[in-house]
Amino acid sequence: MNPILQTRDLWKAFGGLIVTKNVNLSLARGARHALIGPNGAGKTTLINQLTGVLRPSSGQVFLDGEDITRIPPNARVHRGLSRTFQINTLFPRLTPLEAVTNSILVRERKGLNIIKRRVFGVSRRVNHVDEAYHLLEQLNLAKDCLVETHTLAYGKQRLLEMALALAAKPKVLLLDEPAAGVPEGESDELFAVLNSLPKEISILLIEHDMNLVFNFADRITVLVNGEELVTGTPTEIAEDPRVREVYLGKGH
Repeated sequence: MNPILQTRDLWKAFGGLIVTKNVNLSLARGARHALIGPNGAGKTTLINQLTGVLRPSSGQVFLDGEDITRIPPNARVHRGLSRTFQINTLFPRLTPLEAVTNSILVRERKGLNIIKRRVFGVSRRVNHVDEAYHLLEQLNLAKDCLVETHTLAYGKQRLLEMALALAAKPKVLLLDEPAAGVPEGESDELFAVLNSLPKEISILLIEHDMNLVFNFADRITVLVNGEELVTGTPTEIAEDPRVREVYLGKGH
């Protein structure tokens, strides 16, 4: 089966600094794929190239067989590629229901209305509100749907960012350190939600917590100095001496 997301010989350089080098990543349909590596390995830079935030110096990005290398980020979202960020980007004064409803309106190209509460004043938008509420229910946010976002616990804010990405109905969801800064109990809830997502959504995530990675991923790619070191199952990665050297040093 053809991969849902693929890179071909992807390079990115800033002057003489090469940050991704000859990356050939393949994300299977329905995959739960983790991208790991030491700090400075080029993981977020790679995600930024996949989403169009950064244009590669050379190489190609394919989504569902289509070359999207030169397509802007918003067009990639409409083609089914959504992401979250290492540091969340939310509307603090909107409620989760308002924010997700707005994201659905953008998906439907109905226009964005971030004016608080006005989104509920138009009867033709009731279906969009219902869809937003159902999505928040799936992410365990329904009981908090009418409180302002800035009052939510950080773990719930991360779930809300995920809800905003899912509102676009993505084929592929890219998650940049979804558990970063989230207390342990809340990160367990976050990954329980991830595990409950339908297999129609393929997931690629960056994560530093190896316990979370090995419990979640069915494939893992290790990136070192901008290059793919190895890709394999969690068992293969755990047993690979090159990976142990990268994370533990040669003496282990």
